[in-house]
Amino acid sequence: GLRLENVSFRYPGTERDVLIDINAAIPAGRHLALVGENGSGKTTLVKLLCRLYDPVRGRILLDGIDIREFALEDYRAAISVLFQDFVRYQMTAGENIRMGDVGVPPDDRRIGDAAQRTGAATVIDRLPGGYDQRLGRLFPDGAELSEGQWQRVALARCFLRQASMVFLDEPTSALDAKAERRLLASVLGNLAGRTAVVVSHRLSTVQAADRILVLVDGRMAESGSHVQLVQAQGPYAALFAVHGTS
Repeated sequence: GLRLENVSFRYPGTERDVLIDINAAIPAGRHLALVGENGSGKTTLVKLLCRLYDPVRGRILLDGIDIREFALEDYRAAISVLFQDFVRYQMTAGENIRMGDVGVPPDDRRIGDAAQRTGAATVIDRLPGGYDQRLGRLFPDGAELSEGQWQRVALARCFLRQASMVFLDEPTSALDAKAERRLLASVLGNLAGRTAVVVSHRLSTVQAADRILVLVDGRMAESGSHVQLVQAQGPYAALFAVHGTS
């Protein structure tokens, strides 16, 4: 389980806090959704959870221990993350997925299993070379994918890594709303028993999360289930009225 206690952060060389006194708990095995307008601090919070940065004030606890007390390589071995600006490796489809855990043998069935979970298998099966097909346009024999197809491959890479904590920053943003809703529901189902934090700009896709945390200008405005937040008629309800069906 993760707990954030009075977490504040500002990027080095700047004078403005982008996160201010964030307090939140993510019980082990539960799923938290982060929502808010652009610039509200969602991606920054995920970066802190990954220890790409440390808070300037407050602390983040893992099972009651400040995450700064863990060796960095040990802590990161326990997490899997997918950011919006994921890497498109100019390698084969199978190698793209295997980059999520290079300890997995190249012909391991877990690579195909991860692809099945995200719908990437359907994309790869249509390629001339299947899992041995080189992706991208860097080499003459490469096959280019659409943004949404690349995103499914990157998500499979994230799933291959059997981490106890999974952080997903807009993992399905390149898909249309209906496809994103289906895939994210499937993703959360496949993450049963693992602690997960998901950022999504489409509020219609986050309702399956156990808890939703709403950020406004770097502050935690409210948190609760979808039903609770709609009934509260606060910032989430206002956002949902505008963006909830988009």
